[in-house]
Amino acid sequence: MPTAFRAAMVLIALCVSTVLANAQALPKEVATRAEIYPIPSLTLSDQQFLSGDAAAGKAVTVAGEFRVAQGTGKLPVVVLMHGSSGVGATTEAWVHAFNAMGISTFVIDGFTGRGLTVVGPNQALLGRLNLIVDIYRSLEILAKHPRVDPDRIVLMGFSRGGQATLYASLERFNKLWNKSGIQFAAYIPFYPDCSTTYVGDNDVAARPIRIFHGTPDDYNPVRSCKAFVERLKTAGRDVVLTEYPDSAHGFDSGLLGANTVAVSANAQTVRNCKIREGDGGVLMNGDTNAPFTYKDACVELNPHVGGNPKTAAESRKAVEEFLQVLFKLG
Repeated sequence: MPTAFRAAMVLIALCVSTVLANAQALPKEVATRAEIYPIPSLTLSDQQFLSGDAAAGKAVTVAGEFRVAQGTGKLPVVVLMHGSSGVGATTEAWVHAFNAMGISTFVIDGFTGRGLTVVGPNQALLGRLNLIVDIYRSLEILAKHPRVDPDRIVLMGFSRGGQATLYASLERFNKLWNKSGIQFAAYIPFYPDCSTTYVGDNDVAARPIRIFHGTPDDYNPVRSCKAFVERLKTAGRDVVLTEYPDSAHGFDSGLLGANTVAVSANAQTVRNCKIREGDGGVLMNGDTNAPFTYKDACVELNPHVGGNPKTAAESRKAVEEFLQVLFKLG
């Protein structure tokens, strides 16, 4: 074969491979693969959860979507837990942000498998602690996945899912329900409800907790979270509360451009309730000393929700910078 011909063929091969490489290049926020997992879980009352009574629970299968970020080998993961309206569009914005960083994501849907769509107008449809079981069961799946670094899995949740994220850090709950053999590397609750005091809730995992909240939030007021954070700090825990003075509940919907605040019609809020764990794992109304129910006088309706693009961007930047350091990303 003449030298000139061989050189021409090599050049053509290089050009073709370059074209193919460019054609296959993906935007950074696009995952290389998506996998859907059934998650065997339980539907429990809060008393059953707090008592560790798995036998009394009703078996249920919920679901999780795992998106493998671009990269090779075992990657870090953020597990995302939705709030009272289920998995929404804002979750997708966070997924894209994390995938763009080379972080895989696992989005849990704790509602569809239970026949639920929203629980805001009737929070009694699902126990306050149930989503924590789903979270720990997802950890069992991720702990065994060949593309997951089990030491670099972070939990992040929003509203009811933020509440689940915060309390999933309790050592007591990990001992009762987490059978994965690993723990989350950090916990990132967004605007959680902190109105309930559980037995031993000062004893959280020795991992960072980063809470993001808004001052005017009248769905899950920040004041109860401030009180909990102070108790955790007194106990020597690594916890930081970032508070935005002009951000309503759900302010990170500003990642989608939302910039108005509106009433969440008929949604229930326990903003004026003081709930505590009593004997036998019964949640008690701190004002009446009777078992808590969503028919109690302290339960109110019509809190506000709305996005703030500025603070949404600030919180995303803060979370990204935190994960950059925690996961030791290049």
